Amino acid sequence: MAVNQRRRAGALRDRIALEATVKRGDGYGGTIEAWQERAVLWASILYLRGGETVQAARLVGRQPVVITVRASDVTRAIDGTWRAIDLRRVKRDQKGEPVPGPGLYNIKTAFETEDRAWIEITAESGLSD
Repeated sequence: MAVNQRRRAGALRDRIALEATVKRGDGYGGTIEAWQERAVLWASILYLRGGETVQAARLVGRQPVVITVRASDVTRAIDGTWRAIDLRRVKRDQKGEPVPGPGLYNIKTAFETEDRAWIEITAESGLSD
């Protein structure tokens, strides 16, 4: 799918949740890092196929993707500490937490497009927390 087609409202067919790490009290005077949902929104997920870097990542069980979402205050705040969850594909454990693998993406970078209407997120699945 061409870049311009991915940036149309009708192309936003994937439902994702964006989560960021937060520090919480552990009940013993210390802190722990936990995931907190920041937004659930429509997106377009493009699975990358070509190039040596992409092929190398796929050989070790990682799938690079580009996720396109509408720009907003929340999506402009995305950085490399966040993760994206494909709500239709992710598997969950008994506690309801996402399991590393298909559908769980660690975000590498996020940038606003020139027209300031979209955020393009580079991420990889297959990574552990």
